[in-house]
Amino acid sequence: MIKQIPNCLTMFRIVSVVAVYLSFYVAAPFGHWMAVVVFALGAITDFFDGYLARKFDALSDFGRMFDPIADKLMVLICLVMLISADVITLAHLPAALIIIAREILVSGLREFLNGREVTLPVSTLAKYKTFLQMIALGCLLAGPTGDALLPGLLTLGLALLWLSALLTIITGYDYLRAGLRHV
Repeated sequence: MIKQIPNCLTMFRIVSVVAVYLSFYVAAPFGHWMAVVVFALGAITDFFDGYLARKFDALSDFGRMFDPIADKLMVLICLVMLISADVITLAHLPAALIIIAREILVSGLREFLNGREVTLPVSTLAKYKTFLQMIALGCLLAGPTGDALLPGLLTLGLALLWLSALLTIITGYDYLRAGLRHV
């Protein structure tokens, strides 16, 4: 039973994507805070599902397949929501597009290499990138409601979005360079 916890956390993260989306469109301020809380719970499970899978030797094909899908769904859907709500404005759109493009590129590269039985391990820098992305998205999901409570929260979120976009370029290049050796 305990070996199923990581997979349950991954499934929770997938379901939480829908909950974040629905919450974000509930009237502010309640909806924005609800979206932040659900997003934070989803982001926390990203750490714990991998940690628990390794600790209890519960690595599974299910987890290998759905964990990265859950991560990408959360990031990509939040970015699209924030763009459509004008929280990520035209001036910051390039950062979001860099992140979106990298996620698609690396996913495609991993899929291609998997067919050749080659894996690309997640780098430490990529883990930092994910951490910064999650903080940035949490700040941005709070929106103007969060900025009113904690002035500068939106500015912090946008700054972290740009920093994570920079790390996205670096890690994306590293993965591409490593993957091209096998093409």
